[in-house]
Amino acid sequence: MIPTGIKVRKTSRCLELTYGDESFQLPYEFLRVQSPSAEVRGHGVGNDVLQFGKKDVNLVRIDPAGNYALKLVFDDGHDSGLYDWVYLKHLCDNQQTLWDTYLQRLNDAGKSREAQQINFKAL
Repeated sequence: MIPTGIKVRKTSRCLELTYGDESFQLPYEFLRVQSPSAEVRGHGVGNDVLQFGKKDVNLVRIDPAGNYALKLVFDDGHDSGLYDWVYLKHLCDNQQTLWDTYLQRLNDAGKSREAQQINFKAL
């Protein structure tokens, strides 16, 4: 299903997709950690790579990929995911479940949504 509207909401840091009279707001972080790219999903069942430290990631560009998808470019350099219309609708319809599962996986792995801080000590 192709969205009838696509808006980038910089202040709230989300991508708003409209389908008829229904509107969904997908935060940049959510889109980044749910990327359909092989870098995130892996090359087979069970080979996905848990994304962490993406809380403050920003969307810097959206490129159309033919008439079937969007290529989202993030400020952490990730740009290899093609979000086709079916996948975007899946993210909209299952956002809460996907997010809850992601947070549980982070917790189980002892990882954080926060970006890693590097502390340098003077020698």
